[in-house]
Amino acid sequence: MRSREYDLDFRDRAGRLRAWGIGLLVVATLQWAWCALLLVTPYTVDEKPDDPYPAECEPRLFTDRGTANDRVYRGDWCQNERDWPEALAVLGLSVPVSVAGVALFTSGSVSIRMSAHAEAMRELDKYADARARSTAGSVTGTTGDTATPPSVSE
Repeated sequence: MRSREYDLDFRDRAGRLRAWGIGLLVVATLQWAWCALLLVTPYTVDEKPDDPYPAECEPRLFTDRGTANDRVYRGDWCQNERDWPEALAVLGLSVPVSVAGVALFTSGSVSIRMSAHAEAMRELDKYADARARSTAGSVTGTTGDTATPPSVSE
């Protein structure tokens, strides 16, 4: 495999890594949105199956009442329906997904950038070598004799 083909294959693999990272970051974003949805939206709770008049509950984040099961004994059905552990579990699950997404995205992006940098350096070296050959050819003349390099004042 030639170096150009290898470089293109390397960039393709790095692009796939970056795409997987973006996908995982989207999943983590959806988990954060779900956590926010659980905390800031009002909800209803059926006090019995097929309740025609379910209890209206205020959002968990904006409630002045206690959490957990402290009001269930007084007939408040909202307290045990949507509590903090569920929202925090969703938030906790998003952390490893986010870390993996950032790692893959960063690795893919850096690989692509380094590959582009290496290609640019190869092109610059090619131009510098061609210029050095043309300069050396004009300094030595057409007879092949070696001449002294030009001085700074020339």
